[in-house]
Amino acid sequence: MEALANQLPIGLSIAAVLLLIALGLTFTFGQMGVINMAHGEFIMAGAYTAYLLQGWAGEQSFLLALPVAFAVAGLLGLLLEWALIRRFYGRPLDTLLLTWGVSLILQQLARDLFGAPNVQATAPGWLTGGIDLMGVRMPYNRLFILGLAVVCVVGVWWYLAKSPQGRRMRAVVQDRELAAYSGIATGRVDRFTFLLGSGLAGVAGVALTLVGPVGPGLGTFYIVDAFLVVVAGGLGQLRGAVIAAVALGMLNSFLEFWSDASLAKVLVFVVVIAFLQVRPQGMFVLRGRSLV
Repeated sequence: MEALANQLPIGLSIAAVLLLIALGLTFTFGQMGVINMAHGEFIMAGAYTAYLLQGWAGEQSFLLALPVAFAVAGLLGLLLEWALIRRFYGRPLDTLLLTWGVSLILQQLARDLFGAPNVQATAPGWLTGGIDLMGVRMPYNRLFILGLAVVCVVGVWWYLAKSPQGRRMRAVVQDRELAAYSGIATGRVDRFTFLLGSGLAGVAGVALTLVGPVGPGLGTFYIVDAFLVVVAGGLGQLRGAVIAAVALGMLNSFLEFWSDASLAKVLVFVVVIAFLQVRPQGMFVLRGRSLV
C-alpha cells in the first residue's frame, strides 16, 4: 500500500505536464481545426531554453527560463501559423501532414545544434528533497510542476472569462462565421491563440527538465497523450482538459506500477477508445445556439 500510495505524486505530475501541453492544443485544435504535430517540438524548444539558461542567474535561472521559454515557443508557433498554417485552415488532414514535416525539420535542427545525445538540465537546489504528507513522499520538483499547472489553468481561465481578447477567442470557438460578421478579426484571434498555446507548450518543456533528460525527441513522447486529453475532454473545453489530464495521468501512473510502461500505454489507449465509444464528443461538448 505504501508503494501504491507513492504513485500518487508521480501520477499528479504526469497529469500536470499533460495538462500544460493540452491547454494549447485544446484551443488551437478546437478553435482552428488544426492538428499540430509540431506542438511537441515547442515542448522541446522550451526544455532546451531551460538547459541553455541554467547558471545564468544562479538558483533563479529555472524561474527565468519559464517566461523566456514561453516567449521562444510562442514566437515559433506564431511564425509557423503566419508562414504556413493560415493557408490550410479548414483542411485538418493537410495540417497534420504539414506540421508533421515541420516537426521532423525542427528535430533535425535540434540535433545539429545540440547533438543527438540527451542532455541534462540541473534542477535548482530549492527543488531537491521532498516532504512527507500522510505517509506519502512528495518530492519538491513534482509539487512545483503541479503548482505550475494550477497557476497556468487559473491564468487561462481568467484570460478566457475576464479579458476582452479571451471573450473574442470564445466567440470564435463557438461560431467563427458569426464572430467574423460581428466585426471580430478572426485571423488576429487565431494568431494570438497559436502564440498562447505554443507558449504553454514551452512552459511544459521547462517543467519536463525536472523529471528527465532533454533530447530532440522529447516532445514525441507526450504529444499523442496530449491529443488524447484534448479529445477525451472535449474540443475547446478547459474543464474537460483538466479532468481528462488528471484521469489519464493517474491511470498511466498506476498501470505502470502494476505492469510496465509499454503495456500501460496500450491499456490507456484501450480505456480512451472505450470511453469515446460511449461519449464520442468527449466529456463536455461545446453548446451553440442550435443546441439550446
